Amino acid sequence: MLPLNVSTAAKAQRPERIIQFGEGNFLRAFIDWIVQQMNNASVWPVLPSYGEGQGVGSSVVIVQPIAQGMAERLQAQDCLYHVNLQGLIDGQAVNSLEMIDSVSRTVNPYADHAAFLALASLPDVRFVISNTTEAGIAFDPACRLNDAPPSSYPGKLTQLLYHRFRAFNGDPAKGLIIMPCELIFQNGHHLVDCIRKYIELWKEELGDDFEAFRQWFEQSCYVCATLVDRIVPGFPRKDIDAIQQKVGYADQMVVQAEAFHLWVIETAPNLPIEQLAQEFPADKAGLHVIFTHDESPYHERKVTLLNGPHTVLSPVAFLAGLNIVRDACQHEVIGPFVRRVMYEELLPTLNLPEDELHRFADDVMERFCNPFVDHQLTSIMLNSFPKFQTRDLPGLKTYLERKGALPKGIVLGLAAICVYYRGGERPDGTAIQPNDDPRIMQLLAELWQEGDTRKVAEGVLAAKDLIWHEHGDLNTIPGLTDLLTQSIDNILEHGMIDAVKNLS
Repeated sequence: MLPLNVSTAAKAQRPERIIQFGEGNFLRAFIDWIVQQMNNASVWPVLPSYGEGQGVGSSVVIVQPIAQGMAERLQAQDCLYHVNLQGLIDGQAVNSLEMIDSVSRTVNPYADHAAFLALASLPDVRFVISNTTEAGIAFDPACRLNDAPPSSYPGKLTQLLYHRFRAFNGDPAKGLIIMPCELIFQNGHHLVDCIRKYIELWKEELGDDFEAFRQWFEQSCYVCATLVDRIVPGFPRKDIDAIQQKVGYADQMVVQAEAFHLWVIETAPNLPIEQLAQEFPADKAGLHVIFTHDESPYHERKVTLLNGPHTVLSPVAFLAGLNIVRDACQHEVIGPFVRRVMYEELLPTLNLPEDELHRFADDVMERFCNPFVDHQLTSIMLNSFPKFQTRDLPGLKTYLERKGALPKGIVLGLAAICVYYRGGERPDGTAIQPNDDPRIMQLLAELWQEGDTRKVAEGVLAAKDLIWHEHGDLNTIPGLTDLLTQSIDNILEHGMIDAVKNLS
């Protein structure tokens, strides 16, 4: 079997237009895969500064954002690796392997800070993309302009921006489009706040450049908020031998991911959406990339139609004797229940076009039924009450407001959580082991100790400081206490399968 590097595999040379902070599985299976598809489709604008046929496509320079990382391992393969996509697309199973050559090189700023700063002078760079974990976009006042490097990602980025400002004498055309992919709502808004704080913090170090640099950042750089969606399990340990045999290379950096992908990019306030789409024409490569002025409806859609059904179906399916999401969705009783919650109860509470919502919901159902992923229900049920509060309660309240009735499937899901938190065993002897905030666990233990289901329902719904927060005491929602009590009773008296069947 061959080693994987440029001596054994072809690798195209393309302009370095993208600096990427992060070398982990997600970015390599999502962003670098997207860039690869754009290269394959030849959709990038041609760079006129190159000779004919040379200024096409794009490559990515990866910056390792923390001291310990995988940049060295990736560089050992000359940044070549394979992505293994698995899942369902339009009902058809997909299990593909593709070599990715869109990454040109890696830079470790902790080992070679000068090489990191030199990236600021690259003439073709236009984009910065990152995924430094949810904790990565944070302001650390200990960071200084001349640190080698600053510890935080926003600190490193601000340092790089300043060196670019100096390298090109504040040329407005050399500003950057910054698209963070960290999994936090309005990630771009948080990032721009951090950069502004660093510019202000470093005012004395910037000296006479302070105001000009600040204006250049505000007027010539564009920070976009984004929403990313693709499940990336990562290195396929159980399949790696078969994959290496199939591709013919001893690839140690294979990344496994689901076939589905979505990237919603909210343009910056000072960047026309048409310009963003023209400069980064991912949609023209047939990719599921959406350019918008506001990513919040798409964030709400994902939380409501993907995370919301997950939170409800998991305790219902588990108490019905099932263990895997796919099996729940394909079950003759639980499957229709999942579809009821998604299409009839949660989908009507959203404010995007109905056909768009249905397409997304259809995609979610395909993802739930992925034949290659055994998604354990118990892994979803960690912290079920806080999850229900953020993912399902808003839909419950909106449904009541719009329909004049409570969504019985969602309420049954809440009842199932209550019963699940009682603990004990399923009828088949499988242990029920809830896991949540110890204070929530204690509350449920005390409520169940008396065995009065009405008091369980009232006590759970009254836990405004512990669970529901700004939503207040849910006993004030008309009919909810009665319906929750009735749903708990149905589960305990008839079993989960019949409780689902009894939903009118």
